[in-house]
Amino acid sequence: MSSEAVKLAKRFYLDEWADARLYEKLAEWEKDERIREEFKRLAELEGWHAGFWKAFVERRNGQLPKPKLRRLTIWGVKLLRKVLGPGYIASLLEMGENSAIEKYFQFLREFANELSEDERETLRRVILDEIEHEKFFREEEKRFHIENIRDMVLGMNDGLVEILGAVTGLSAVYPNDPQLVGISGLVVGVAGALSMAIGTFVSVRSQRQVKESIRSRMEVLFEVSPQKTAEELKEKLIEGGMPEKLAGEIVKKLRTNPEAVKRLLLPETEENEVRAALYTGLSYLLGVVFPVTPYFLASNSTTALIFSVLFAGLALAFVAGIISLLSGISIRKKVAEMVVTGLGAAFLSYLFGRLMETLFNVSAL
Repeated sequence: MSSEAVKLAKRFYLDEWADARLYEKLAEWEKDERIREEFKRLAELEGWHAGFWKAFVERRNGQLPKPKLRRLTIWGVKLLRKVLGPGYIASLLEMGENSAIEKYFQFLREFANELSEDERETLRRVILDEIEHEKFFREEEKRFHIENIRDMVLGMNDGLVEILGAVTGLSAVYPNDPQLVGISGLVVGVAGALSMAIGTFVSVRSQRQVKESIRSRMEVLFEVSPQKTAEELKEKLIEGGMPEKLAGEIVKKLRTNPEAVKRLLLPETEENEVRAALYTGLSYLLGVVFPVTPYFLASNSTTALIFSVLFAGLALAFVAGIISLLSGISIRKKVAEMVVTGLGAAFLSYLFGRLMETLFNVSAL
């Protein structure tokens, strides 16, 4: 057995052990009986997975590291659970399950020849368990409208980065008038939030209307020519990789069920344009608060700029850190990605502001 396989197994053991403890904590905090029982079940499964990897390493005389669940992880999960509810946690935990599925599948393919038949079969069961976890998380996402988490994350990120860039550029132009910079940033922020909210509303509404129009067309088509509808469904199944003969048999059985055919050809979406717009606009405004606030408190724009960059950087790092802790993504890479891109945009904006000040001598006005 290669040392790389044992090394990966040790890491999988630590991840599964930590996940089991985390689900136990979530079960302790959860008030909803159904969700609490599901978290308990998941904790038991993850504990069994950890036991599999532990035995895997021990059979190869490997030295197991001491598992532990970081306090920061517990604190972050508890905070998000209280502030945003179980739906947000479910969305982030699904990211971790997706990561585990990919890692385990890659491990199975790469080291299949070095595993015993029992180990291969057990690992397949572990992968299936992780896939079953996904079903639970998808159900919770629908229940708590987690499709709007995307709107919230994008909105807040845009508010942070765009307004930080704006006030940073203006600081170079008005170094002695921080309040003017703050007001300008706030005006741009409110305008940006309204623009983002309206854009999201129009986009989601238009998408829903297009789907409703296509669905109406399909209803007419099914009534007028069931054969044509069956042909479209068969083509879609074949495009998805299904053998032609099997696709034909499935279509033959579904021809008497128009609703099933319509759902297969055009899955329904429950995204609400008003809710999506509110999530986007309000989260954008939340992102605006961090870079703008120092300009209403500092005596000059230079001092305000330092704290503006600091607050925005901390906000970006906090969001990136929480996502990383829960999803299995490298915390260093995620924090570096969000902070560097955000502050990099601000630095370029500052240089542009200095350029404008030099070319037009705006600060003397």
